[in-house]
Amino acid sequence: MSVGAWEPQVGGQQEENHREFDRDQLQRLISAALSDNALSGALKEEDLNSSQLIRLPAQQWLEESQHWNNEQLWQLIRFFTIAEMELPGWDAGAESAVIPLAKELRKRKAPLQREQLLWLRQHSNNRYLPYGPL
Repeated sequence: MSVGAWEPQVGGQQEENHREFDRDQLQRLISAALSDNALSGALKEEDLNSSQLIRLPAQQWLEESQHWNNEQLWQLIRFFTIAEMELPGWDAGAESAVIPLAKELRKRKAPLQREQLLWLRQHSNNRYLPYGPL
C-alpha cells in the first residue's frame, strides 16, 4: 500500500472565480453614477442583481480598468461607493472594487484628488475606501 500526497487544484478555483466583464453593463453603471437619480431607479433589474461585481478579485478589476479612461474609472468608483450605501447586498468592505480602481488611477499618475477623497468620505461608511486595509 502506498500513500500519496493530495494537492488541491488551484487553477480550477481561479477559473471559477474569474468572470468576464459585460462592458455594456459597466457603461450602464457609469451612466447611473452620472445621473442624479437613486441607483435603484436608474438601473435595470439585471444590474441591480449583479452585486458580485463589487467583490470580484482586485486583479480582475486592474485588468478590466485598462479598457476605461480615468473619468470612467472615477464614475465606477462613485457608482460602487453609492451602491454600498443604497443597494442591499452590495456591501463589500475590504473587497470593494473601489480599491483596485483607485490603485489603477494612482498607477496612471492620476490619483484621486482631495475633493474626490472628501466625496468618498461623505458618501461611504466603508473604512477601507479608497486604499484598502493598511
